[in-house]
Amino acid sequence: MTTEDEFGNKEVKELGIDVPEWIEQDITVYDVQAIVQGGCASGAYMPAVTYWWALKTMSEHGDDILDELEGVYVELIPPPTGTSWAGMAVYYVSMGVELWASGLESELDDKEAEWNEEEKERLEDEQIELAEAKAANGGSLR
Repeated sequence: MTTEDEFGNKEVKELGIDVPEWIEQDITVYDVQAIVQGGCASGAYMPAVTYWWALKTMSEHGDDILDELEGVYVELIPPPTGTSWAGMAVYYVSMGVELWASGLESELDDKEAEWNEEEKERLEDEQIELAEAKAANGGSLR
């Protein structure tokens, strides 16, 4: 999945993609790509790996996150033995965010292709308008 800066900086919601309540609503295409590439622990999505934030997220949306994980894995994958409560929150929030992000990869590729086509058409229309304006002014745009 590659993007141009303008597309990569778009918020996922701007593309008509639903973002779960337990993920920051302003997450961008670049953020999703970074999560897919390196996971939350790489620093790509700090709310999932910051203890207090992950605890708050699990407190507010834990049922939704765990339901999402169970829907894919059938059974929850347990964290390593001896993991603290905060560590468990980080573990499950990260897993949920990474699962969501990886599920968007092909959809974002499709959205990017659409966006590139629209951008190409827009640039072609702009060139036609400039050529018409130039012709109307006797070959000059001044």
